[in-house]
This record gives sequence, C-alpha cells and structure tokens, in this order.
Amino acid sequence: MVKQPAELALMAQSGALLAQVFHALDQLPLEGRSTMAINDFVERMIVDDLQARPASKGQYDFPYVLNASIDDVVCHGMPSHQDVLRSGQIVNLDITLEKNGYIADSSTTYLVGEVDYAARRLVRTAYQAMWKGIAAVRPGARLGDIGHAIARHAREHGYSVVKEYCGHGIGREMHEEPQILHYGHAGTGLVLEEGMVFTIEPMLNQGKAAIRHSPDAWPVHTRDGRLSAQFEHTVAVTRTGVQVLTLRPGETPLCVLG
Repeated sequence: MVKQPAELALMAQSGALLAQVFHALDQLPLEGRSTMAINDFVERMIVDDLQARPASKGQYDFPYVLNASIDDVVCHGMPSHQDVLRSGQIVNLDITLEKNGYIADSSTTYLVGEVDYAARRLVRTAYQAMWKGIAAVRPGARLGDIGHAIARHAREHGYSVVKEYCGHGIGREMHEEPQILHYGHAGTGLVLEEGMVFTIEPMLNQGKAAIRHSPDAWPVHTRDGRLSAQFEHTVAVTRTGVQVLTLRPGETPLCVLG
C-alpha cells in the first residue's frame, strides 16, 4: 500500500503522461465528435505517441481505453459511434495509463458547446469538491477527513454524492487498498502515511444520490435522470502534504500542495 521512492518516481512518470493526454483533450473540439472517435484518438496517443499502455482496455472485460459518461450517466459509459456529442451536453472522460508497470488514473467532465448555467454549476462544484478532498490529504490525516470535506462541499451547494463508487489505492494494479469514500466523518478511518497513492474521484448528482444499472451493468445512470459530474486525480501522500501525480499542464491546484 505504501510506495517506495523509486515506485513513486515511476508513478509520477505515468501520471505526467496521462496529464498530457488530458491536455490534448482540452484542446480537442468535442461537439460533433463521437465518443468512439475520442476513444480512438486517446488510444493512438497513449500507444503511438507516449509508448504506454491504456490500462483500462481488457480490465474486467472492458474493450475500450476510456469511459465516456454523458449527462445522466454517472460512470462506466461505453464509447460508441452512435453517441455523437451535441452542444449543451456534459461528458466525463475517464482514462487510465500504465508505463513501466505502474498505473495512473484520472477523469474530467467536459462542457460540450453552449451548456446551460445549471450544468456548468454542477460541473464546477464537482471539480471544487475533488480539490476539497485533495486538500485534506497529509500524513496523520484520516480517510474520513477526505470524504467529509467532499460531502460537505457538495451538500452546501445542493448536490448529492454517489456512495456506490469510490476512489482507490493504485500502483501496479488499477484497484488496490485502501478504498477512498467520498463521504464520511472527519477524524475517522485509516491514518494516512507518506508514500500512499490513491485516487480521489467524487461523483456529484444534481438530484438524489440514487443510481440505476443498465441490464449489462454498463453504464450506470442517475435514477432520477438528472445530471451527474465527476473529476478524478491520482495523488500521493508526501512528507508535508500531497502531490497530484496527474496534474495537467497549466492546471492551477485549488489547494496548497505539500
């Protein structure tokens, strides 16, 4: 669970490569593009340009390199030629990358074209909630501090937090211990130690937190059909605080990093 300095250096390399992928997506026009076309763009970049492996492909029999979750899809959206993004939609792109045996995991919810205020507010709050969780990370803090910070921010802005899915430890495997809940009580749970690496990835819903699964379990929707937004970074606990391994070029942290 605790990574050694050499392992952390390799994880930082994977995180930096994945950040490059999102930097490219930030500049890619999404309106009028299918989610399968985005999947293929990302696969080419990871494999051909970065000489890395898309870690999601083949994991749990998932055949693609990313999840593309549109509007009321909470997570696990499947890329499709039929899902052509339209102005006014939001879409979460969730991508993993493995280099030299170590995996990084990150996601961003994008605004497609002209998006209304309510959707933009949800997306902005989900991004802030992730950073509230990241700001709680330091040696000696507890896992409950992360979830408490996220859920409080969501609640203060009128949103609910999905409880069925959580962050996770990460390293040579995509999902390792511990689980990082996005709700909870401050001062409870596992004590954080220098060298721990995990994801923080809250999913916020406009309406109630309840979800529903499709018959084949892919994707997951909000039960009430309202919008859901998510952001995710892979972080490492440092001696003085936290390092965001998947921080994008030009991205300004919304907390003080140690």
